[in-house]
Amino acid sequence: MTARSAKPARPSPARRPPAKVRPPRAGRTPTGPRGVYTRAKRAWDRPLTAYYLILGAPVLIIVLGLVMVYSASQIKALQSGLAPSYFFRKQLLAAAIGGGLLLLASRLSVRRHRALAYPLLAGSVFLLGMVQIPGIGVSVNGNQNWLSLGGPFQVQPSEFGKLALVLWAADLLARKEEKQLLTQWKHLLVPLTPVTFLLLGLIMLGGDMGTTIILTAILFGLLWLAGAPTRLFAGVLGAATVLSALLIKTSAHRMSRLACIGATDPGPGDQCWQAVHGIYALASGGLFGSGLGASMEKWGELPEPHTDFIFAITGEELGLAGTLSVLALFAALGYAGIRVAGRTEDPFVRYAAGGVITWIMAQAVINIGAVLGLLPIAGVPLPLFSYGGSALLPTMFAVGLLIAFARDEPAARAALTARSARKPVSGRKPAGVRWKTMRRRVKRRPSGER
Repeated sequence: MTARSAKPARPSPARRPPAKVRPPRAGRTPTGPRGVYTRAKRAWDRPLTAYYLILGAPVLIIVLGLVMVYSASQIKALQSGLAPSYFFRKQLLAAAIGGGLLLLASRLSVRRHRALAYPLLAGSVFLLGMVQIPGIGVSVNGNQNWLSLGGPFQVQPSEFGKLALVLWAADLLARKEEKQLLTQWKHLLVPLTPVTFLLLGLIMLGGDMGTTIILTAILFGLLWLAGAPTRLFAGVLGAATVLSALLIKTSAHRMSRLACIGATDPGPGDQCWQAVHGIYALASGGLFGSGLGASMEKWGELPEPHTDFIFAITGEELGLAGTLSVLALFAALGYAGIRVAGRTEDPFVRYAAGGVITWIMAQAVINIGAVLGLLPIAGVPLPLFSYGGSALLPTMFAVGLLIAFARDEPAARAALTARSARKPVSGRKPAGVRWKTMRRRVKRRPSGER
C-alpha cells in the first residue's frame, strides 16, 4: 500500500486590519433633521435670544395692530361722520408716544424703576378717585372709568393702575425677600392684598369687570412668584370666586354675557349678537382670509370691530394664518418674559417681569377667549394690538421694562459688550486687526482737485 501524498496546506489570506473609525470632531453639527434641531436649539439658547424676542415680538404686534385698526375702523369712522383714518391717526399718535415711553423705560436703571413705584401708585389711586366725581368722570358704554383731557382725547386711569400695581408690588416683595419675611403669611398678604383690593374697589365703582379680573390675575401671579403656599392660593381664589359670583349675579348685563359662552344664535333680544358675529367673522376667514380690507362684519354687523373684537376682523381678513401669527408673537413674548424672570438673581426684576408677563398674557387670553366664544365678553382690548391709547401707553412702558431687564442679564450684557467691541468706533480699526495694505487711506477728492 502506498501512502497518499499529503496536500500542501493553502496559505490563509492575510487579514486586513479593521478600519479606524474617526471620532466626530468637537463642535461638529450633525446633518439632517437632527442637525436642524441642534442648530435651532443652539440658537434658542443664546444669551441674547430673550432680548431679541422682547424687542421684536411687540414691535411686530404693534405694526400689525396698526394695519388692522386702520382696516377695521374705517366704516365705524364713516358712520360717525369722521374721516376714514380718524381712529388710525389717533392710534398712530399713541404708538409714537408709547415708543418714547418704551425707549425711556428700556434705558432706566432698576433703581430708578423702583423709585417710580410709589409715585405711580399714588397717582393711579388719585385718578381713579377723580373718575367717580360727577362732572369729571366720563361714562363710555355704561362704564364710568374715563377722564376727559379735552377734545377727542380721553384717558382710562385703570390701565395705568396695572403698571402701578406691578411696579409697587415688585418693589414691596423684593424688599421683604431681602429681609427674609416672605415665609410669614402676614408679610405675604399685607399690605399687598389690601392695596390691590383698594384698586379693585375703585375700578369696580366704574363697572369695569374686565380690568378687575386682570388685576386679580396679577395678584395671583405675584403671590405664586413669592412662593405662597397652596392653601393660601385656595383661600384667596375661593374668596375671589364668591365675590365674582355675587357681582355677576347682581348685574343682568353681566349675566347675559355669561350666558353667551359658546352661543351660536343671537338669542332673545339679540343679547348674544356680538359674540355670535365674532364667530361668524372667524368662520368666514378660512385659511388665508378674504383679504385685507374685505371684511363684511365690520359694516355695522359686529360691534367694536377695532377694539375688543379686532381679533375677529383679523381672522376674517387674514384667515387662520393671520390669527396664528398673532398667537405666535404673543407666545414668543411670553416665553421671553418668563425666561428673563427665571434667570435673574434680582428679586425686583423677577417680580416685575413676572407681573408684566402675567398682565399681558392674562389680558390676551381673556380677549381672545371671548372672541372664540370660550369666555364671557369682558370688554378688555387685545394688548398692543387693539385700538386705545390708554391701554397702549402703559403696556409699551411695561415692554420697555422687559427690554431693560433682558439686556441687564449678565450673559446678555457680556454678549452685547463683546459685540460692540468688535465694531470699529469713530472710523478707527478694532484692536488686533490689520489693514490689508500699508498705504494711507484718504477720501477721494472731487475731480479737478489734486
